[in-house]
Amino acid sequence: MIWQKKSTFVHSYNMQNKMKRYSLLVAALLLAITASAQGFWELNPQPADLRAGRIYRTEVIPYDTRHDADARNREGSGHSIAFTPEVLVDSEALSIVGSTLEIPYAWTDGVVYLHLENVGSAYSLFVNDALVAEVEDPLTPAEFHLTPLMHQGTNSFKLLLRPSRTPAINPTPRVERPRFTDSYLYYQEKRSMRDFELSLEPDSLQRDGILRVRFVAQNAYNYDEQVELGYDIYSPQGKLLDFNMRSIPIPGRSVDTIRFDPFIYHVNENRWNAVSTKRPPLYKVMLFTRRNGTYKEYMPLLIGFGRTEWYKGTIYRFDEPLTLKKQAYNAAVDRQTTLSEMRSLKAKGINTLCPNYPQPAWFYDLCTEQGMYVIDCPAIAAPEKRNDRTVGGTPSNDPTLVEEYLERVKAMYYRSRNYTCVIAYALGNPSGNGYCMYKAYEWLKSVEKHRPVVYEDALGEWNNDL
Repeated sequence: MIWQKKSTFVHSYNMQNKMKRYSLLVAALLLAITASAQGFWELNPQPADLRAGRIYRTEVIPYDTRHDADARNREGSGHSIAFTPEVLVDSEALSIVGSTLEIPYAWTDGVVYLHLENVGSAYSLFVNDALVAEVEDPLTPAEFHLTPLMHQGTNSFKLLLRPSRTPAINPTPRVERPRFTDSYLYYQEKRSMRDFELSLEPDSLQRDGILRVRFVAQNAYNYDEQVELGYDIYSPQGKLLDFNMRSIPIPGRSVDTIRFDPFIYHVNENRWNAVSTKRPPLYKVMLFTRRNGTYKEYMPLLIGFGRTEWYKGTIYRFDEPLTLKKQAYNAAVDRQTTLSEMRSLKAKGINTLCPNYPQPAWFYDLCTEQGMYVIDCPAIAAPEKRNDRTVGGTPSNDPTLVEEYLERVKAMYYRSRNYTCVIAYALGNPSGNGYCMYKAYEWLKSVEKHRPVVYEDALGEWNNDL
């Protein structure tokens, strides 16, 4: 193991000394590496949204062909490289893993991202000796925009694995997956999908459906370009229901949104819910881009018909209140084991899963396919001082931690917002209440208009919808 867990019997004095040694080593490493990167930023100023750093969005995985998209074959297109770093330094005071990857010429004319998952500890990410980001949350998958730091040929990636600076709010994972499982480097072309929102909702008369597609398109060139995006949707029975494309001019080094709102007829017989032991019907949607008459970028999704809403403390779908039979549950070590456990829970009448931190993308896919509601939750758990409402008594009422709380909530929301199975969002595990939770609630309500935000430890305060 790169990072050995500490015994609960280690004296706090020794832990403090170790953290001091870590701080000194980290400071020295950051000073040396960041100094080499200063000249880069002075010579290459970047717009804020195009600089290297962490980004928050749906896990976008582009495929070159429809066949690869249908098969979820990420390796088939040449757009993805598995990220499996090796141990470079492993001592009691310092752990560093890294990898050198050959970046092909075609990638230098695109937009490059790194997806990190199952890292196992807090970390600092360096690419070609430049500090990209520092991440305190070891559980939530994270994505990083790396384009300004990439060049053709050998590129260096290093992660300093370290204790979290906010250990008081980290949940304990149910399982330990192999490190860096499902981590990968990938690229998109400069005219591509930056993000999207997708849902199939009832119209105002509850007769038909409206497919709501919001493409966030990006143009990473220095000049104006036309970006052409489209979609098609197939019924659960395999019938093509709609196809559309649209092209818009986007100024250089910027993003814009393309909207589609087509009616989809005869959808009421295909309602998605979790009240049946059978698998619910799902619509197959393919998003794609087109350039010079050639389709270049496919992104497949399965969505269910319906919309979750709440009022007067009750969650509704199709104007009918939901009876939730909840179970705390985090995904098992792999997809197949999770599927088996999920089916067992459903056979016992459980219809709602409540993870206590963000799960792998395939977990939400399984819940959507199997008909299980999910109340998603950020990686926040601070139970020890939950009843101390003085400023700084509980971490949830410590203003110095508000940015960390918001970062974890944003990472949770943008990853799972497009999944039909997600019917509500929790602010965190029971962790007391206070300033950080108030701000987290306000942010979630600013972006989510239909699904409720719940929090057990609100105890009658305003930051709980149910």
